[in-house]
Amino acid sequence: MVFSSLFFTFAFLPLTVILYYLAAKHLRNVVLLTASLLFYAWGEPVYVLLMCGSIMINYWLGTLLRSDAASSRKRTLFLIISLVFNLGCLAYYKYFGMIISTIASIGSWHLNVGTPALPLGISFYTFQALSYVMDVYRGKIKPQKSLISFALYITMFPQLVAGPIVTYADIESQLADRSINFEEFYAGMQRFLCGLAKKVLLANPIGLLWSEVKAMPGAEISVLMAWAGVIAFALQIYFDFSGYSDMASGLGKMFGFYFKENFRYPYSSQSVSEFWRRWHISLGSWFKEYVYIPLGGSRVGKWKMIRNLLIVWFLTGLWHGASWNFVLWGLYFGILIIVEKLFLQKSMIRWPKAVRNLYVLLFVAIGWVFFEFTNLTDVLNFLLSMFGVGGNTLVGDQAVVKLKAYALLYIVCIIAASPWPKKLAVLLKGTHCNIYNLAVNVYYCILMFFSTAYMVGSTYNPFIYFRF
Repeated sequence: MVFSSLFFTFAFLPLTVILYYLAAKHLRNVVLLTASLLFYAWGEPVYVLLMCGSIMINYWLGTLLRSDAASSRKRTLFLIISLVFNLGCLAYYKYFGMIISTIASIGSWHLNVGTPALPLGISFYTFQALSYVMDVYRGKIKPQKSLISFALYITMFPQLVAGPIVTYADIESQLADRSINFEEFYAGMQRFLCGLAKKVLLANPIGLLWSEVKAMPGAEISVLMAWAGVIAFALQIYFDFSGYSDMASGLGKMFGFYFKENFRYPYSSQSVSEFWRRWHISLGSWFKEYVYIPLGGSRVGKWKMIRNLLIVWFLTGLWHGASWNFVLWGLYFGILIIVEKLFLQKSMIRWPKAVRNLYVLLFVAIGWVFFEFTNLTDVLNFLLSMFGVGGNTLVGDQAVVKLKAYALLYIVCIIAASPWPKKLAVLLKGTHCNIYNLAVNVYYCILMFFSTAYMVGSTYNPFIYFRF
């Protein structure tokens, strides 16, 4: 089940909200947990058992890790068991096929081994479970006594299958007690509608252009068409994922939960390092807290800092998918960040802001090619097309036709991906409050109308991060 569907928007969500608000306060976690399990079972009826097993084992290990209940050696053993179990499940279900194919290619063998299907959201809920156990081990949090509350933390449907990755410390108090009022519920609805519109009115239409470009034979792609395509994908993946994060935050707020922001206008960044502080913030924060800092961070000398960054970015790439193109994509950004830290950091300050932003956009666009094509030959061929190395024409009639057809959508997407709409809204809010509130209500009604119309009339509704 996806958020950007008629069934979720007009059946599952309203029914869940009604039952949630009718329930007594002490039963609301039960209602939300039940809804979350049904939400997951709708798409993964078998793998809901795997998730339930993960909940039980991590809850049990968290209880055993209490600092006053076990010796240091036992606590370390329990932590190792948690790491082996959680990472082992992730490795088997997500990376088993990649491991087998890599071994087969190295040894030139033909291994006919079946690979398991990838459970939805396993990367997200596994990282949440790991952070919980590690934080209990470090004494940062106390173990959750209520199995219902812990299960809700792992399975909460607003952020179950696509994040943001929420650490237990962020919502510990909210699991026990949360205040709910109409203003916050309404704000949550607005945030959800904003995310829904991003997904179905911007990501999906601009993604159609990318799907057409990607399907074209390499010899027919002009340089202009290649760049138009990769820019379309850059916009698609941003509105796709940030839209889902907005919907998750909005849904969370409707039920009294507050999640940290996952995106902050990354395409307005002035460096690649800043881009990754603004893109998928919850994942970057997770790797920083649980991998980079424990390895020593940037305080262990230049060479160890380089090692730590390469490890983090290798794992970041691997987290995104069981394919070597994702590893290369992660290392590509790791190397860019290392170059910035060692050589460009001081000189970049003197560059004009527009130049810095263009520099970021150029290298991010190249990075999206590594991200999108799993076959490395396709990666190379498309990069050659982008820079006209393969004898491709510069412009081409087809590119002109496509750009004319998508020009307005490009403009809307580029403006929507910038912080200017939010700045304008803040400016207008301070002028005529009543008129502004009326305009906002009309605006969200329009978003709802057109989003619904799109969901009714279109069958193109992919979600890129479902495969992670």
